[in-house]
Amino acid sequence: MYQYPLKVFSYRIQSGDNYLMLAERFNTTYDAIMQVNPGVNLYNLFVGQIINIPLSRQQMTVSGNHPTSYYPYSYHHPCITKAEVDLRNLLRKLWVQHVEWTRMTIISMVDNLKDVDLVTKRLLRNPSDLGTVFNAYYGSAIYHKFVDLFTEHLVIAAQLVKAAKAGDTKTAESEEKRWYANADEIAIFLNSINPYWPKEDLRHMLYTHLRLTKSEAVFRLRKDYTSDIANYETIEEQALEMADAFADGIVKQFPSMFSSY
Repeated sequence: MYQYPLKVFSYRIQSGDNYLMLAERFNTTYDAIMQVNPGVNLYNLFVGQIINIPLSRQQMTVSGNHPTSYYPYSYHHPCITKAEVDLRNLLRKLWVQHVEWTRMTIISMVDNLKDVDLVTKRLLRNPSDLGTVFNAYYGSAIYHKFVDLFTEHLVIAAQLVKAAKAGDTKTAESEEKRWYANADEIAIFLNSINPYWPKEDLRHMLYTHLRLTKSEAVFRLRKDYTSDIANYETIEEQALEMADAFADGIVKQFPSMFSSY
């Protein structure tokens, strides 16, 4: 019977990966991978997902108990610490929640659902939830500034949807300009606290997020549900990319907090 390995390392799923390829690449078995990933559906892996890979005794001997020296650079540094895995998973969860509750709010507003006030209230919790990450690394002043800016982002978005639904083109155009100005302010602010978040990269990510969210509302208003669903899949992927970009910046800025030594 397979014994639980003495060591495991964290691996980020790349495009084209599947459990059979991973078992062969890392000289292990499907059963071994399954045992160190309780609750993970290995038949439905997705790009960016973090899973555990077991190290055999032979691999640990060759690597000197440090898997990054055993596996070549071409594997994109598969070994990362638990602290980094936890940060990445938390940011991914929070960004996915952000786009999920944004979507539910848009649907409730456009379709006049009775839950609109409750859904909107839940959406407005997202800034403080995301802000907790900033508080942990940058302190309360940065936390409050982020929450204010991100709450404004959501309030403007709601006003934009209301204007578009009412056919008030003038107000919609005005709110959209405010929305992008807010994105610029967020980009400048975030770059000021972390140099590993380039201002232009942030602006591009935020502008893309705004463009996709606007399309989400437009498709919903037009009852173009096929385009709406396809667009949301893109929104979700982009949210995960943003989460990873923020995690990358934090890890680079605070390397000692994510070191295994």
